[in-house]
Amino acid sequence: MNAAVLFSGGKDSTMALYYALSKGEDVKYLLSMKSRNDESYMFHVPNIHITDLLAQAVDIPIMSVETDGVKEEELADLKLAFEKLKSSGVECIYTGALYSVYQKSRIERLGREVGLEIVSPYWHVDELEYMREIVSLGFKIIISGVAAWGLDESWLGRVIDDETIDELVELHEKYYIDLAFEGGEAETLAIDGPIFKKRIRILNDKKVWNRDSGVYIIEEAILEDK
Repeated sequence: MNAAVLFSGGKDSTMALYYALSKGEDVKYLLSMKSRNDESYMFHVPNIHITDLLAQAVDIPIMSVETDGVKEEELADLKLAFEKLKSSGVECIYTGALYSVYQKSRIERLGREVGLEIVSPYWHVDELEYMREIVSLGFKIIISGVAAWGLDESWLGRVIDDETIDELVELHEKYYIDLAFEGGEAETLAIDGPIFKKRIRILNDKKVWNRDSGVYIIEEAILEDK
């Protein structure tokens, strides 16, 4: 089936892409919604500019759509993107939705209106098993934003590995942090993995910390051979 993936470059949309490819889908496009609003309810924001480089890394064309990110109004921009994908022959959209009914329900509604099947392969997955799977598959995921008790500035830019997950389990028990960050506790970015033809090499970055939250910003990056 001709497919597209709603793609932010984070762990969940990257895993959705991995799943689609593993099932033999012909992924024609990545769809990256680039919000001008840091508080978008629908779309991932930190390092969204890296999706163009990520598309090159996985060797799949990308459709980038800018949106003002205004609650509910941003759905009109997504619908236009869906219509464009539909007219290009795409039949289904894969998403990285895990537990957010707000996002999933709206994406599925737009899919019905446009005539696209919406597939969320990891919906209601066991989060601990899911995080372990991401690591075991060989994905290199970094933390690009934090906003929760227990996650301080030292977590920014950190690679998620088994030790990181062990610490998250401890924080979950202490602060009830969601292990897959579904409560907005953290944002992530994939920079390498089994579906990558080339890896992302970060040349310049910075951390921005504001009292109890922060972001890790990639200022310059390139592709390098694996």
